[in-house]
Order: sequence, then C-alpha cells, then structure tokens
Amino acid sequence: MAISYATLEIKEADGVHTITMNRPERRNALNPQMIAELTHALTDSAVCPCGVVVLTGAGTAFCSGMDLESLKSFSDQRPEDQRADAESTMWMMRRLYELSKPTIAAVNGAAIAGGAGLATLCDFTLAAPRAKFGYTEVRIGFIPAIVSVFLLEMVGEKKAKALLLSGRILDAEEALSLGLVSEVVPEGELIPRVLALAALLLKNSPDSMAAVKKLLSAYAKDRLDRDLARAMRWNEKIRNSPDFHEGIRAFLEKRDPVWPSRK
Repeated sequence: MAISYATLEIKEADGVHTITMNRPERRNALNPQMIAELTHALTDSAVCPCGVVVLTGAGTAFCSGMDLESLKSFSDQRPEDQRADAESTMWMMRRLYELSKPTIAAVNGAAIAGGAGLATLCDFTLAAPRAKFGYTEVRIGFIPAIVSVFLLEMVGEKKAKALLLSGRILDAEEALSLGLVSEVVPEGELIPRVLALAALLLKNSPDSMAAVKKLLSAYAKDRLDRDLARAMRWNEKIRNSPDFHEGIRAFLEKRDPVWPSRK
C-alpha cells in the first residue's frame, strides 16, 4: 500500500527509487514531519523492488537545513522533547548512511547545515555548478553535532574543524576538492548524469553491493554507537545555552548576534 507523504515526493521507475524533498517554498527545510517522513521513506526504500535510491530537492534548493519555525521551538522544548528530537534526526541520518542499496544525492542547489549532512552521507554526491554547501550552525549559536560524527570520518579532523568552526559556504568545486562531492555535473545535466550512474550500478549484483555496504557500515558501527550518543548529548546541551537563544533571536530580528559568552 502506497504511503501519502506531505513533505516528500516518491517516484520509482526503471529500478530507481527517487525521494524528492518537496517543500520548495521553504527551500526544502527540515521540520519534524519531514524528518519522520524521510526516515520512513528510507526504511521503505530498503525493501522496495528498486536497486538504487536517489535523494534530491524540489525547486532551486536541495535542503536548506532546519526550518526556522522548528528552530524557534527549540528554546521552549522540555528536556525529554529535546532528546526525542535529536534522536529522530540521528536515526534519519543513520538510516541513510546504513541503507543497504546504493544512494545518490542529486544536489540541485543549496545544501546547508543538515541539508549538507544529507547530501554528503549518500554514497555518491553529484552536484550542479550552482550547488552550495555549508555547516553554518555556529552562526546561530548551534552545533552540527550529529553531522560532525560523519563529517569527521569523511574529511579528517583538520578539514572538519575548518568547515565547522568557520560556518562558511562552499561552492561545488571546493566541495569536490574536499571530498564532499563525487562529481560536479555541467549545468542542465544533473538528472541525466544521475540516471546514467544509476544504470551503471543496476548492472552490478544487488547482493554484492548490499554486502559491500553492510561490511563497511559494520566497521563503523561501534564508533557510531558511541559517538552519536555523545553528539546527541551535546545537541541537547547547546539548545539550553544563552548563545543559542541569542542566536535565534538575532536571526529572527535580522541583526548581528551579541553573544552572551563573549561578555
């Protein structure tokens, strides 16, 4: 029985299962509903007849990170709600990372904060020239705790520090040079190139590809269990910090923050 999603569009054709984040009016920003739907859709894609899973965004953005309305609610959450929220984000990311089928991110535009996490966690990250990447959480007094666990493994400590501490935006070519992107595709050719890569993957043994992915994720399991638990504690801690409250207020009021921790 097909599931009706409010924030996603699902399409399956020729062995390719495409999940499109479908909130273009909000630049496909993440909210609790989209996080829950993405987790469900990724779980469903693991058992569907497809051989390859593609993740992309509707409109001009891939995913701009956490939705503003969700960020505003963080300050008022009870501790148990904060933990549940962090866990839901963690399971979404981990479900994507541990999916037994090959995954391709078709990054059509901005992939910021949690959106950068989703884009770079896929096995292949193909980007249009206009794509942008950034881990911008420090600009609002937050931290990319969960994403940092995966980023550290991808690029190493020195590069991870540079990305997470600066919060700066990277263009597609720089993201490619850092290893966050597999390929930068010429303008207008992103989806054809994604489908060509999917067709290549579909020629391979499904069992062999699943075994490769399970083997690699098994190597990382103990580390992920430990580090993601630590990351969720930091996620909860920072939400209760004065700097985070000021960062959200400043963002909403369209002004520069005055960090309490600097006084």
